[in-house]
Amino acid sequence: MADYLEQYGAADARREKIIRTLVISAIAIAVVGGILMFVFHNYRQERQVRRFFDLLAVKDYKDAHAMFNPGPAYPISSFLRDWAPEAGEVKNYRIVKSRSCGSGVILTVQYGKDREQVLWVQRDDLSLSFSPFPACPANGSPPVSIPGGAQ
Repeated sequence: MADYLEQYGAADARREKIIRTLVISAIAIAVVGGILMFVFHNYRQERQVRRFFDLLAVKDYKDAHAMFNPGPAYPISSFLRDWAPEAGEVKNYRIVKSRSCGSGVILTVQYGKDREQVLWVQRDDLSLSFSPFPACPANGSPPVSIPGGAQ
């Protein structure tokens, strides 16, 4: 009979410990997942902008122009006027803002001495162009999807 009383309540304590561990684990996973989602939400789009600026830094203007898609009426001569070394050095660039906005991401990039450019990266095909707006519209409605990138 003494053995029976020694085990009294052990199953309940074990069950409480399992439930407490599961609840704490679920909360920890939710917090870590939320932080990771916040940090890496625009990762693909930021990587595309970094790739573009890396191409500009090594003066591979043909491939950089192929990535940049503001519309069909943007010939390489206009691209070179906007992005060639005469327009400013792009070796030292930094993404200072990254904001999700409807079907794309608005990225503000600082480069050169005091240059800053606001770019748009479409979420679905990662097409890159000048941003059609400096910031997401204030009325809370996301901007309309622009096929083939912003124009």
